[in-house]
Amino acid sequence: MAERVDRAQQQPPTRFRWLLHIDVDQFQVAAERLRRPDLVGVRVIVGGDGDPSRPRQVVTCASYEARGDGARAGLPLPAARRKSPDAVFLPLDMAYYTDVSERVMDVVRAQGSPVEVWGFDEAYLGVEPRDATPMLTAAEVVAFADRLRTAVLDETGLECCLGVSDNKQRAKMAAGFAKAAVRRPDAPAADRIFVLDDGNWPQLMGPRSCRDLWSVGPRTAARLADHGVDTVEQLQTVPLEDLISMFGPSQGNWLYVLCRGGGDDAIATAPWIAKSHSRSRTYPRDLTDREEVRDAAADLTREVLAHAVAEQRLPFRVGLTVRTSTFYTRTKVRRLAEPTVEYAEIIPVVDSLVDAFELDRPVRLLAVRLELEDV
Repeated sequence: MAERVDRAQQQPPTRFRWLLHIDVDQFQVAAERLRRPDLVGVRVIVGGDGDPSRPRQVVTCASYEARGDGARAGLPLPAARRKSPDAVFLPLDMAYYTDVSERVMDVVRAQGSPVEVWGFDEAYLGVEPRDATPMLTAAEVVAFADRLRTAVLDETGLECCLGVSDNKQRAKMAAGFAKAAVRRPDAPAADRIFVLDDGNWPQLMGPRSCRDLWSVGPRTAARLADHGVDTVEQLQTVPLEDLISMFGPSQGNWLYVLCRGGGDDAIATAPWIAKSHSRSRTYPRDLTDREEVRDAAADLTREVLAHAVAEQRLPFRVGLTVRTSTFYTRTKVRRLAEPTVEYAEIIPVVDSLVDAFELDRPVRLLAVRLELEDV
């Protein structure tokens, strides 16, 4: 097994005065256009196996042209075809996207700033530590962002947008402003970089919906709306103690900080280590027999266990999620007798989870999750 890390010896993340959020435009579509230039300017939709006649597959990425028709991520492929009938549908190619993403991140890291990767197509960069002297100006940080944008374009052929701010959440929202601007056909390259700070926060974010704040989901927004709070500036008027009363101390404090433009200003450069791995599958035909469900769960267990073994991680708990044809979703979890990578010791626990479900309705989706010990 991999050596365990002594967390007490790990260095705390560095806090930064200036951060960037980089977001590669329509990443999977853009990656496909690298190897098929004939798709440039064409409506493109990526998802599943690329067959839009199959109802249980969804859009993973749609080009801006297809988004103009109403196609979007998460939409079932048949619905996307109805909205954008002229689109080219392509299957997911995760190995290829991983390779393209690694090339992008290599360019980003080569700029010399600490990088925290958040996905295939996005990352944060720490540009200036809080204790650095002399202090960089906003213009100097924007110039750095433009050099980074140009380097990514020159070395990978991919365009990106960058948000500039003093914390991750505000930098992420700044990148969102840049992405909205460059959807105009005549948008200049300078619009791909956007600064969001204390100077323009009130006029830009104040009138916006609370949903436009990073990490505020529909349920939180709905609860705020129930209390007459719809916009960011309205949220700023809510006393901290009222937010804590509504949402608890953690989320209440977070909302109080977030609506004022605050957030996390630290960059963690150590690789993120997943606490669990999972595999899910939506089946082309509903599973109606318990043995079918048992066999399907066993296949998923083999796949996710292989992932854990490849990382030299020890599973200690198993979870099974069942979604029926009515979209009713339930999850049950059980601890293993002891941490192990032995399939023969894990599968009886998976079988016991299958037996714990009533399975009174056809099953359309299964997911197996293995919770893992830290390395």
